[in-house]
Amino acid sequence: MVPFDEDLNQTVNQEVDVDSYVGSRIRERRVMLGLSQQQMANLIGVTYQQAHKYERGINRISAGRLFEIARVLRVPVSYFFDGLDGNSTEEDLTVRQRMCLELARNFTQIPNERHREALSQLARVLAAK
Repeated sequence: MVPFDEDLNQTVNQEVDVDSYVGSRIRERRVMLGLSQQQMANLIGVTYQQAHKYERGINRISAGRLFEIARVLRVPVSYFFDGLDGNSTEEDLTVRQRMCLELARNFTQIPNERHREALSQLARVLAAK
C-alpha cells in the first residue's frame, strides 16, 4: 500500500481552491461589465461550456488564456488573485462587489443629469468622512 502524503493532499486541495477563486473572480468581473457567458466565450475564443468550466473552477486556466481573459475584462492578471491571501474574506469581497454593481446599475438608470451629479457629490462627501 502506498503511504498517504498529507502535505501533497493539502497542496492539491489548495490548487482546487485557487482555481475556484480565480473562476469566481472572472465571473464577478464579467457580470460587472454586463457580459453574458456566451459573449465572454466569443471574446476569448472558447466555447460557452469551456467559459462556464473556467468560472466554476472545473478546468484550470493556462497563463496565456488568463492573460487573454484579463485583457478582455480590462483588468490586470493580478485582479484574479486579489484577496486570495486571506487579508479579506471572499464573502466580504462578494457582498461589497454586489453592492457596487447594484449601485452602478441603478446610477446608470437615473435619467436626470442633475440628479446623477447630486448623487455623485453625496457619495464624495460621505466617503470623505
